[in-house]
Amino acid sequence: MKSPAPNQPDPRVVILGVGNELNGDDRAGVAVAEFLQAQLNNPRFLVLNGGNAPENYVGKVIKFAPQVVLLIDAADLGEPPGAVRLVEWDETQGLSASTHSLPPSVMAKYLIAELGCQVLVLAIQAGSLELMQPLTPPVAQAVGEIVETLSQI
Repeated sequence: MKSPAPNQPDPRVVILGVGNELNGDDRAGVAVAEFLQAQLNNPRFLVLNGGNAPENYVGKVIKFAPQVVLLIDAADLGEPPGAVRLVEWDETQGLSASTHSLPPSVMAKYLIAELGCQVLVLAIQAGSLELMQPLTPPVAQAVGEIVETLSQI
């Protein structure tokens, strides 16, 4: 995330968790959002659980008028499960492990056009996307670390 200029107020940020709650580690982004909704108490932040249709929350995002949108999603980074990488939205081609209905790039382009905001993706390497399975231990640990870090903002 870019730091605000010295005279600029801290940015408004939307954190949008993405993923399918039923598919193992694909739930990682959703899990982060659920925990943050309960823990993050900062009016500069709007935390949304976008599930497998994050595009349904575009109206809420636009109404909040953030300077930064952070999408959190499971991905195939080619790294060990639980690895985390922060990337610009246009670097996500082929990374998504999720089965959501709209590619993050389409939503990112729309939000940038509407708001002029920065869109980042916090990608979490999935280990297993098996139906009806919990998060794998390394992904659950990564989720906990992300929640702890973002809760302290």
